[in-house]
Amino acid sequence: MASNRILVLGGTGQVGFELVRAFSLLGDVRAPSRIELDLTSELAVSNFLDQFQPSLILNAAAYTAVDKAESEPVLADRLNHLLPAQLSNWSAKHSAKLVHYSSDYVYPGNGRHAWIETDLTAPCNEYGRTKLKGDQAVESSGCMYLIFRTSWVYSARGHNFMKTMLALGKERTSLKVVYDQVGAPTPARLIALVTLQACLKSVTSGTYHLAPRGEVSWHGFAQAIFKFAAVAGINLAITPDAVEPIPSSDYPTPAQRPQNSRLNLTQLESALNCELPSWQSQLQLTIEEYLL
Repeated sequence: MASNRILVLGGTGQVGFELVRAFSLLGDVRAPSRIELDLTSELAVSNFLDQFQPSLILNAAAYTAVDKAESEPVLADRLNHLLPAQLSNWSAKHSAKLVHYSSDYVYPGNGRHAWIETDLTAPCNEYGRTKLKGDQAVESSGCMYLIFRTSWVYSARGHNFMKTMLALGKERTSLKVVYDQVGAPTPARLIALVTLQACLKSVTSGTYHLAPRGEVSWHGFAQAIFKFAAVAGINLAITPDAVEPIPSSDYPTPAQRPQNSRLNLTQLESALNCELPSWQSQLQLTIEEYLL
């Protein structure tokens, strides 16, 4: 695999950073910055692809500002739909492989069962609608592809729920966090490592759910963050018991959030012949990395 040309889009983001790190020994990894490559420009992307000629494209670029997507649907559609459509069409013509990252937001977000890949899709907001269109474009392109739908991404870097909670927990003695949205917090590191394994094992083209095992509410996740942080020696002003559960209705946002973000992992675990780790063990590892 040493001759591979690997293109990572969104390389400065949480997932992109981990992808560059995980794939760095497998070939010529290129992760252009926003200055080097304007992903909103179809022409710029086309020229870059033709010049670099990647054999593997890892598309971690996305419009992820869920609330702003309601007022910026054109930009969200370019990054979440038209860009993966362009990448998959180029890949089909040049026999390249595309890995694209999607979201639990493509599902309706109701009920209590863990979504399977063939469940009905019916996004409840503009972000989800653009992500679904991107998935559909990749699936219909005819290229070799892997789509990983994941949930609640966080890491030791960047802006995310874990880091926000740790910052607030050092300053405040109480917090209110919603209890009626349930899913699995997924560290970017796990996403990258699973992607690497899937590529090395030549997993069959298709759409897969990628998340840790188990489920938790945002409220429970916040409590766990403070619990593991205290054990790791982080000085906090708050205790887990001081996190008050509130309904989503008490924390209105421009975009509706899914209440059910549970993802069934059977298809990916079968393809990789492994059992994915628990969200608790992954949180502990991420907090330890945060301290480095």
